[in-house]
Amino acid sequence: MPITIALAGNPNSGKTTIFNDLTDSRQFVGNWPGVTVEKKDGRLKTDKNVTIQDLPGIYSLTAYSPEETITRRYLINEKPDAVINVVDASNLERGLYLTTQVLETGLPVVVALNMTDVARKRGNRIDKKKLSAIFGCGFIETSAVRGEGMDEIAAAAEKLAGSRPIPKRIFSGEIENAVSRLSEIVMGRVPPGTGRWHAIKLIEGDAPVLGRADLGESAAAWLTGFRRRLEETRGDTAESVIISERYAFIERAVKEAAVRPNAGRVTESDKIDAIVTNRLLALPIFAAVMFLVYYISIGTIGGFLTEWVGGTLFGGLIPAWAAGLLKSMNVAPWLISLIVDGIIAGVGGVLGFLPQMAILFACLAAMEDCGYMARIAFIMDRAFRKIGLSGKSFIPILIGTGCGVPGIMASRAIESEPERRLTVITTTFIPCGAKLPVISLIASALFGGAAWVAASAYFLGMAAIIVSGLILRRAPVFAGDSAAFVMELPAYHTPRLSNVLRRMWDRTRAFAAKAGTVILLASVVIWFLSGFDTRLRVTGDAGASILAAIGGAVAPVFAPLGWGDWRPVTASISGLIAKENAVGTLGVLFGFTGEGGWETLRSSFTPASAYSFLIFNLLCAPCAAAMAAIAREMRSARWTAFALIYQTIFAYAAALIFYQTAVIFAK
Repeated sequence: MPITIALAGNPNSGKTTIFNDLTDSRQFVGNWPGVTVEKKDGRLKTDKNVTIQDLPGIYSLTAYSPEETITRRYLINEKPDAVINVVDASNLERGLYLTTQVLETGLPVVVALNMTDVARKRGNRIDKKKLSAIFGCGFIETSAVRGEGMDEIAAAAEKLAGSRPIPKRIFSGEIENAVSRLSEIVMGRVPPGTGRWHAIKLIEGDAPVLGRADLGESAAAWLTGFRRRLEETRGDTAESVIISERYAFIERAVKEAAVRPNAGRVTESDKIDAIVTNRLLALPIFAAVMFLVYYISIGTIGGFLTEWVGGTLFGGLIPAWAAGLLKSMNVAPWLISLIVDGIIAGVGGVLGFLPQMAILFACLAAMEDCGYMARIAFIMDRAFRKIGLSGKSFIPILIGTGCGVPGIMASRAIESEPERRLTVITTTFIPCGAKLPVISLIASALFGGAAWVAASAYFLGMAAIIVSGLILRRAPVFAGDSAAFVMELPAYHTPRLSNVLRRMWDRTRAFAAKAGTVILLASVVIWFLSGFDTRLRVTGDAGASILAAIGGAVAPVFAPLGWGDWRPVTASISGLIAKENAVGTLGVLFGFTGEGGWETLRSSFTPASAYSFLIFNLLCAPCAAAMAAIAREMRSARWTAFALIYQTIFAYAAALIFYQTAVIFAK
């Protein structure tokens, strides 16, 4: 019989790691709120009849955020067979607050006391039996990162599936009496088993529940009177009274069932945060860290490996071997040219930068896994609020360093519509993995592998976001308050090698797969267009080709940017399909597999025009996949068109200002 088990818990509680372990999935794990912005499902690896639903991380079932709304609707309306409530064992009060609310839904619940290894290191001892007796549900110790307790928690949830537990009474007498009365009134009008939850929400004055409630005139008048008396006697709002009583119950439970000798002591994470989140030091440290990441990726190990893979392997050995083999088989010259000058030059030109990308992905994964990236969101919240954004806007930007598509999708977690739109428009300014080959090509071929070029590209993206915020927030359609940003900073820990390698592999594999499909096809098209003239006759002069005619018609527009040659113009246009295509196109047109390919490329640019080319391709409209993501998130053709046009105009203006300024100072 099919069974559905929901995973519910706070952000940073290890919920998604448990999901990955139970289902053998590779869902992205992030230590900041908003990573999971919709419910995701997988099959339990030990029983394919069991579906595990990973719900967005939330702190409560009060629908103040998109994550809370998704989770609450699912638990109340779709009614899973059981719930695994993931609680951080090192921070019980925070996690158990949600536990009290999940239990009120009437669903069978088992609590995973996760991160018990962290709690033990702090000297904490938790009596699971006492907690089970107090809350009326099972408690099982787990450690998601170590794989401890996974089989037990899954088996307990399966055993509970379909049962109907009796929720514990946790409030004072007058409130519990009111809850009982309201539960009877709403019975039959709400999903079975949720009467207590709806009753409490009515007392809190929850707007969505009140809006749907059909209590009748008498019951509604009684509820209004009760809430008024409660607020007068307690001197606070009804919602605040309920919150206070929840925490009072939790504090008694924790005091009785947990021993925490080091509670309140300054931790190692606190000591590190005193430096890295310092108001004066935070941004310089962040800048230094990102420079180091790009220096390692582009300038040292990555640079050496890329020089061998791109220059020696794809630039010499493979094309020479392929040409020799094909000639020995008496293959037609045009087919040899297609394979060597088209496919190998185009795809190989992109794959040559794979080592640098893999190292960059590994560095970013390590920063995410150790907990530093969460601090960056916290740090940037202060800076972003000055331009009308918030730390919630920075989270999509952080995710976008891997790929712009999930970064754009992460904007769903932002409640403010103006801020969400502004985030969607600016997220792709940050260099994603697909832009790294463009950055690497410019840095390696035209700046001698200088690490500052790659690092400056990252900060250029940040500057574009800030400037765009200052410009667009002046328009009435983008005006409004920034979204509230509340997050729990996870404790620092040593990155797990398996996590780092898995994320590096997933991102690198996705890039390589694109090189074998989209970029391969684009390389063939570019080879054809550059090898035939407008009368479809083979031409030995690429300047007389179809592609030259197309690029030449557009090239004058880009002449003020310093690169009015039809070849880089064509490369930029092909980058709208996939950003890596820009490198593949240049590889075909400049002949990276032949002698002097890079030298010809260098002779076509000056340092100023090369960096101008980089600026435009970093900031202009993103790849086709990201454009589609923008359209989905904007839900409006007009807003989508505005986003793409704005990005392109901004990129053109930035490149123009840079190049013309550089020319003036060079005189």
